[in-house]
Amino acid sequence: MSKRLPPLNALKAFEAAARHGNLARASQELHVTAGALSHQIRALEDQLGAELFSRHARGVTLTASGRLLYPGLLAGFGLIREAVEQLHAASGSPVVVVSAPPGLTSKWLAPRLHRFAQAHPEVDLRISSSGSFASFGPDGVDVAIRSITAEQAADPALVHEKLVESTMVAVCSPSLMGRGSAAMILRALAQMPLIHDEQAARRVGGPGWAEWFRAAGLDVPDLRRGLRFNSADHAIEAALQGGGLALTHSMVAADDLRNGRLVMPLPIVLPSGRAYYLVRPAGQPLRRAVAQFGEWLHAEIAKTTLPAPEDVTAP
Repeated sequence: MSKRLPPLNALKAFEAAARHGNLARASQELHVTAGALSHQIRALEDQLGAELFSRHARGVTLTASGRLLYPGLLAGFGLIREAVEQLHAASGSPVVVVSAPPGLTSKWLAPRLHRFAQAHPEVDLRISSSGSFASFGPDGVDVAIRSITAEQAADPALVHEKLVESTMVAVCSPSLMGRGSAAMILRALAQMPLIHDEQAARRVGGPGWAEWFRAAGLDVPDLRRGLRFNSADHAIEAALQGGGLALTHSMVAADDLRNGRLVMPLPIVLPSGRAYYLVRPAGQPLRRAVAQFGEWLHAEIAKTTLPAPEDVTAP
């Protein structure tokens, strides 16, 4: 057996799967596909030369080898977090590490953080922006903003504090919209280039372009065409530059809609089946600085003008 330590991501994948007893729930926590998580665990088993899980229809159970490995990893990740917290405490000022999606961070959270700094100058806020869910253990994350389903929010290992429902809207630059009749606007929409947010499109059950066009009473165009991005903020930027019509989260587009840089050609607001939650580990005392960030976040969301459905046709 090799004495070289396995990759940290593979150890994280094993620890999460062992804790949940289910690959799907572990993959949701780490924000990777179940296939990718399974591949990491298989690679770990190959490197260690031992089978760690017995796999069955309802989940996974630890083998004898897995039971030997799991307690040490659980304790090790706990010690890592404890060491980070001790460092934070020794620094003289509370440090709060926040994980948030890139699109929300760029277009909504970052422009407001100066107000938190002004209100709480004693708190050292650090933002970790990634398309994957950061781990609360080895990644040192204190609290996360996540767009998840109600089922995902039922995870007992985490505390979920609902912030706001997540909805989807189609937006474009005002330069693409003429001042013609409603019929002319509909014809223009049918011909307008589409901008795709691939990350949102990969989410099972969420609305996409097909649902939006049906809600608009329009024929669904060829959805294989158009600009494609893997981040909501990049898709929004393309729309701002007149690149076409983007389907995006209302929160991500809120500021650009408010200041007129973007417009909604039709007042269609589609539920995404998700909501934004503030998430932290269960079973741990709520630090004052984390509570202050949560209170500030609620207040900022309450002040945000989100598109409201005015004339929505159910898809």
